[in-house]
Amino acid sequence: MTRLNSLRKMASGTHFGRRGWIMGFAASFCLLLFSHSLFAAKVTLDSSNWGLEAGKECVKCHSKTSAGLADQWRDSKHAEVGMNCLDCHQAESSEPDAIEHEGFTIATIVSPKDCGRCHQQEEEQNSSSVHANAVSLIKNRMPAMAGNLGGEAIIAVGCAQCHGSEVKVKGDGTLDTATWPNSGIGRINPDGSKGSCTSCHGRHRFSKAQARDPSSCMRCHSGPDSPDRAIYEASKHGMAFFAHRDKMNLDADSWVAGKDYNSAPTCTTCHMGAAGKLPSTHDVGIRNAWNLNTPVSEKQTLVIFEDGDKLEIPASQPMPGRGSEMTKIDGSLGKIKMVVPADRRRKAMRLVCLECHGKGFAEGFMSQFDSAVELYNEKFGKPAQAIMSALYEKGLLTPAPFDEPVEFTYWELWHDEGARARHGAAMGSPNHAWWEGLYLVSRNFYSRFLPQIKEVAGKDGETLIKQYVTDVEEHHGWLSKPQAGNPILGFGQGKQSNE
Repeated sequence: MTRLNSLRKMASGTHFGRRGWIMGFAASFCLLLFSHSLFAAKVTLDSSNWGLEAGKECVKCHSKTSAGLADQWRDSKHAEVGMNCLDCHQAESSEPDAIEHEGFTIATIVSPKDCGRCHQQEEEQNSSSVHANAVSLIKNRMPAMAGNLGGEAIIAVGCAQCHGSEVKVKGDGTLDTATWPNSGIGRINPDGSKGSCTSCHGRHRFSKAQARDPSSCMRCHSGPDSPDRAIYEASKHGMAFFAHRDKMNLDADSWVAGKDYNSAPTCTTCHMGAAGKLPSTHDVGIRNAWNLNTPVSEKQTLVIFEDGDKLEIPASQPMPGRGSEMTKIDGSLGKIKMVVPADRRRKAMRLVCLECHGKGFAEGFMSQFDSAVELYNEKFGKPAQAIMSALYEKGLLTPAPFDEPVEFTYWELWHDEGARARHGAAMGSPNHAWWEGLYLVSRNFYSRFLPQIKEVAGKDGETLIKQYVTDVEEHHGWLSKPQAGNPILGFGQGKQSNE
């Protein structure tokens, strides 16, 4: 018997089977655009299913041994409705992470599967999201970066604390300290579920306000590969939020943009929140039309499988047919139920904008954003990628990553500076789009990357540069005019370079 069924049986004396997927995700995506259900899903499990009498002893003890933890729980919605420690933590002795604790069989980790006992819709939406799959998405990349350049210790305290880790259980039922504690968003739990609800909502208060506040996202979405903290703070949206935070109604049960608050959008507003006819979702990436953290950005088609799992594929690839099979993120085969093109995902995001902006404003912003991404792609992303691919194919670079200086330069071009430029354009921070973004891309492309290519490959490098850079109009247009002066460097009053 699973932990959930055990709890249900103890609480009500009856078996409570978990609801399957509310619907195929194909239908739920239509609801994403057209549903009028704008609020968080109501808990449908009857209250007789929680409030275990024995759990009151946990509260008494932890009020002495973990007073802060107990106070957080008392301030939670769980405490308000009568849920206690044992309702969430009790386990069957057969479960892999079950331990004996003060006469009770419990599990330290309360997983999304446990939370899904009451919060079914949220658990279902999150389970196939980019957040829940964060470990799977980077598992092949992590050893080459943090593992080789750093080591296992830095993976545990760095990468895994945001992306998550596979939590391992030792023979005595305790959790392996190499993988725990961990609240990474894609954590793989001992019960097989993926994700960590407390990564956003926090233990043991499980606060809606905390999850809606940008600071909750900023814990992980900061730094070179996901520079969104600095970008949001520098944007008009961030400016408005910090000026009017007291009017954001963050702790409200209903939280619909344009209805319950209108001062500013947060990360949650745009990527998850309800707005107008758009309902809220715990699938944080479903409204994203572009992939902005790759060497070259492509618009993304969303593939939805019959079991609810999802996969993004570049829009340039042939669109797979409904009913056909395709390899999923976890490597298994899945049958396709629906395919959603990038423009439909963009429409969902635009519905959020329209709560505060006119149609022309929203479309103009999206057009400027798309143009900035395409500029990065065509002028820097594609040429740099093509040159690097040619060097690997010719054997002029070793397959091992980061053992040659040009590989660091290339990585930073797209992963750090290029991502910052694209995110800056997406979120409305001109400083990050240009000075912290594309300016650094261009500076390092011309002053570091191209000279290093010549050092590595000699005449082959010069040929590649001519093919992909100097003979291409975006570069040739100004590089071919060395006498077109400009006083920007403090001297030279020649003709303006753009004449």
